[in-house]
Amino acid sequence: MRQRRPSRAIVLDRDGTLMHNCHYCRDPEQVQLLPGVSAALGWLSGAGYRLVVVTNQSGVARGHVSERQLARVHERLRRILVAEGIPLEAIYYCPHHPEGSRSGYAEHCLCRKPEPGLLLRAAFECGFALAASWFVGDILADVEAGNRAGCRTVLLDLGTEPRPETALQTPAYVARNLPHAARLILAADGRSRRKVEPLPLAALDRPCLTQGVLRPGDPSPIPTAQWVTQAALEGAQ
Repeated sequence: MRQRRPSRAIVLDRDGTLMHNCHYCRDPEQVQLLPGVSAALGWLSGAGYRLVVVTNQSGVARGHVSERQLARVHERLRRILVAEGIPLEAIYYCPHHPEGSRSGYAEHCLCRKPEPGLLLRAAFECGFALAASWFVGDILADVEAGNRAGCRTVLLDLGTEPRPETALQTPAYVARNLPHAARLILAADGRSRRKVEPLPLAALDRPCLTQGVLRPGDPSPIPTAQWVTQAALEGAQ
């Protein structure tokens, strides 16, 4: 009898969730996993979850990144993960933005988060159940897209997002980073007996960090030391 593939998936944002947020990343050499990401994905993959990336890439619409450059960035991300023994099933991206400058991309669409279109497409094409899956991202638009698609959601608190004002933007959990999110998911789904506490929503009640004015290729202003310290808290270094 043919074995059925697991129906649960972890759908992940890209920048600020898996890799350092390089503004409109178009150089594969700038792809760098955040501290603890390999360990966290290994825990989730080992527990039977399929791993899918869903990302907004408005740099295509704005003329900062070509789809060919984006494909090379994503191939680099895949290779880094494969070298760590982590299978990435698919990467879906939205190249659109209503304020874009490139014809064919400057439009309102149903795939740009917080719209749920890419998640619905991923679930249909990859064959996983949204209600049994999770979406993890670092901004409220990620949470809203996941909630609208019927996933459970985790917001990674990078210090950039305010407390949500609507139910659609409210995550099931707030986590410090991807390793913390992975432990919360495994515990919630009964795949770990480890007691894990999420951050309270009240943790978002503080002045938000701002990115400032960034040029294409500029790194995120969030200090790398902050990522390293937080990953160490989860034993994911």
